[in-house]
Amino acid sequence: MSKPQKISRRMLLGGAATAAVAITQTSFAKAVQIGIPEKAFGPDNPTKVPGAPPGELGTRSKFEKLLKSPSDISSRTPLQDLYGIITPSDLHFERHHGGVPVIDPAKYELVIHGMVDKPTVFTLADLKRFPSVSRICFLECSGNYRGRGANEKLSPQDICGLTSQSEWTGVMLSTLFREVGVHPKATWFLAEGSDAAVMTRSIPVSKGFDDAMIVYAQNGEPLRPEQGYPARLFLPGWEGNASVKWLRRLELADQPFMTREETSKYTEPIKDGKIRQFSFTIDARSVITYPTYPATIQKGWLEIRGIAWSGRGKVRQVEVSTDNGKTWQIAQLQGPVLDKAHTRFRYLWQWNGSETVIMSRVLDETDYLQPTLHELLTARGENTGGYHLNPITAWQIKPSGQVLFRPEV
Repeated sequence: MSKPQKISRRMLLGGAATAAVAITQTSFAKAVQIGIPEKAFGPDNPTKVPGAPPGELGTRSKFEKLLKSPSDISSRTPLQDLYGIITPSDLHFERHHGGVPVIDPAKYELVIHGMVDKPTVFTLADLKRFPSVSRICFLECSGNYRGRGANEKLSPQDICGLTSQSEWTGVMLSTLFREVGVHPKATWFLAEGSDAAVMTRSIPVSKGFDDAMIVYAQNGEPLRPEQGYPARLFLPGWEGNASVKWLRRLELADQPFMTREETSKYTEPIKDGKIRQFSFTIDARSVITYPTYPATIQKGWLEIRGIAWSGRGKVRQVEVSTDNGKTWQIAQLQGPVLDKAHTRFRYLWQWNGSETVIMSRVLDETDYLQPTLHELLTARGENTGGYHLNPITAWQIKPSGQVLFRPEV
């Protein structure tokens, strides 16, 4: 009697693969015999008609309807429809104050002057001659929650679609500052855009020497016009309005310039009749992107998914509650977890069919914990403005499986 043959892992895997092929071939052969492929595909059978030839520009499948949601002044990213951490360039949110200007890159100039040793005019070619840097960071409008009201039929795109993430490429502003020789007493600089609004913001010089960039590329291609082509200021982790697009001028000074966008706008009323000004940093925030309105779920296992981010640094932890905040469970973070960047999180959950509320909250590396709307209003006052609101966002799940936004009142 021969010895039984020892079965290896390789043999098992190979056998399984062979069996799978055999089953597939057998099933396909039977299907062919009874004519299912022809009946199932009909005139749309892709094996019967040659496909499109290679082209000059890639396109999405006609079956994918990924669109931004536009208004008069902005358009929102469809967060609920995206995967991973990079937002496709054409789906990056937009916020304009004077429309999108048309700027010839061959005529582009960036002037740096004021309290500097050597006032200089840089062309786009000049900027590209400096050592380049690429980093993945989010960008968010500071008004990315305002005006939600009590409407339950809101998607993540409607609630906080004014945030997106790209790989940004350009030159560090600190490199240009060293090139022109910033005076030691210069503490602020004015960033001015070339749009019809002539957008201007005062920025601390310390941010310029820290991680500010002059960006000319996004996700491996030149900036899109809507994102500041041919060059923009980019301030990682700070409110989007400060990252001036279509940048044409930087002026160094020893005090802020008190422009319209940092006095009557982009300031927040708080308690005791005071106004909070120059609140640049985007606080930590998270939002579940599935299941959310308008999805309908079924009883059983599902994966709760979402994104979290912080302008203060890295996401340390995300917690998910499936019982209206009574208990919290730690979600899994998807790497890479980057500084000042969107981070994906996941939590596997078995829904029993009962009505409930799900929500998420994020803790960043500075130990800042995402608050509720009630906590925000208690700290700032009931009449606080619509900027820098980052409350925990909740979703109500009905016994039917319908998912609705649950406003906090």
